[in-house]
Amino acid sequence: MHVGAGAPAGFGKGAGRFAEKKEVMMILIRLLVYAALIAAVVGSSLPRLIGIWQGEDYSYCLFIPFVIAYVLWERRQELVRVPVHPAWSGIVVLLLALASFWLGELGGEFTAIYFSAWLAVAALTVLHLGWGRLRACWFSFLLGFTMIPLPSFLLNRLSLELKLVSSAVGVGLMRLAGLSVFREGNIIDLGYTQLQVVDACSGIRYLFAIIVLALILAYFFRAAWWKRLILVFSSVPLIILANGMRIALTGMLYRWLGPAAAEGFFHEFVGIFIFLFALAVMLPEIWLLARIPGAAPPVPPVGIGSGRRLFAPPPSSPWPRFAVATLLLAATAAAGNLVDFRERVPAAKNFTTFPLELEAWHADGRETMERQFIEALDLSDYAVIDYRNPGGGLVNFYVAYYESQRKGESIHSPATCLPGSGWRFRQGGTVRVDLPGRAAFPVNRAFMEKSGYRQLSYYWFPQRGRILTNAYQLKIFAFWDALVSRRTDGALVRLITPIGPDEPVAAADARLQDFMTALLPVLETYIPGRNLP
Repeated sequence: MHVGAGAPAGFGKGAGRFAEKKEVMMILIRLLVYAALIAAVVGSSLPRLIGIWQGEDYSYCLFIPFVIAYVLWERRQELVRVPVHPAWSGIVVLLLALASFWLGELGGEFTAIYFSAWLAVAALTVLHLGWGRLRACWFSFLLGFTMIPLPSFLLNRLSLELKLVSSAVGVGLMRLAGLSVFREGNIIDLGYTQLQVVDACSGIRYLFAIIVLALILAYFFRAAWWKRLILVFSSVPLIILANGMRIALTGMLYRWLGPAAAEGFFHEFVGIFIFLFALAVMLPEIWLLARIPGAAPPVPPVGIGSGRRLFAPPPSSPWPRFAVATLLLAATAAAGNLVDFRERVPAAKNFTTFPLELEAWHADGRETMERQFIEALDLSDYAVIDYRNPGGGLVNFYVAYYESQRKGESIHSPATCLPGSGWRFRQGGTVRVDLPGRAAFPVNRAFMEKSGYRQLSYYWFPQRGRILTNAYQLKIFAFWDALVSRRTDGALVRLITPIGPDEPVAAADARLQDFMTALLPVLETYIPGRNLP
């Protein structure tokens, strides 16, 4: 008789079930720890993200987690077939995620912070499950990426372009219907009233939702990849057309319904029309694409590999990888929440004292902005002054100063507002002007026309001793200076001069440069430079 030969029947099977339950429990523990640490890293930014999701532009994001869960469940058999090969290269991806967090934290951009959380989830997937499982879940990660809001300066620019294009389409449709209509920027003159295509009517709140809808339809559309791309990319002109139809319908019904055509129930109902119209176009589009010859991707056979378990034990111990990832996330969370990496730097002088005499240039007084605009621009100090020279030349001077460019806030560029007010904005790009006693000075130069009026504008961004000219430079140097010198203060300076009917544009350039020669020595005593006193 052999000792142990009489082990109870089913003992091995019971031990296997216990081991599997234990492994699932360990996986859940690691998931909870990772979730808590990622939440700690980006925790201060989460309330803003949730608020954005509850707004109209990104409200579709509230449904994305349910779609992701369904997609993962629908592909569970395929996931089981993919072997688990944990990869230490996931640590490299995690380091990139943490670098993105610091870029957003120090550079003042929420989008980089939200992207870091998304990338961290991908990194941990590679670290514990391998690149194969990540590729098998690619669409779920793509859907997660659509939940990240655009940076404010890109969203404002995109909204502006959509307003202008949708306004042009709407006016074109109204003219086809026989209406006499005139458009300046996003302002539509119907004769009996004027309609302004504001941000709420730009189509931006439908753009993202319908693109995501097209992505989901393309994913479940069993067709060649190029057919799927056609479906996704066709959603953009479809949105513009639908929003143009909405604007046209509002304009045509305004004569009979009055303001009710542009607000309230009717306004919301016409908004729903955009989704119904988009779906009504995309479904027949799928039907047509399906009938065009083209190989569809093979359907994975169901049931193969069903003997594998979704939560099978990994081929090596996960705890060393877990320890390294936990240490990196915990250190980042501690540094991000306990250390203040930026300071507020007030203007060297209050702009209410900015002189009204600049050599030959004289001003009668200062303009003031309403509180609502100051709060919307989120500036710390400002000045708006009209200066005239002895020859009657006029220059409007505007400076906005920011003690700290916080996360989610960016200096409001003139390029995102002037076109929408009806000015035909001919962006000349960045030019360098030669001023007496100075090196070539970079400015953005813009020539504008509206209803026969012309004006020329220069604007630039003094930032801690640097002169910058675009939003990307602002973000990069805000990150660097917050890291090196704990500063993100800066300013916007904008000059505008009207151009007479017969006056050459070169004369307006000379006038602005003459004013800059008198302005800059005084302005530099108000805006802190590279070295603080």
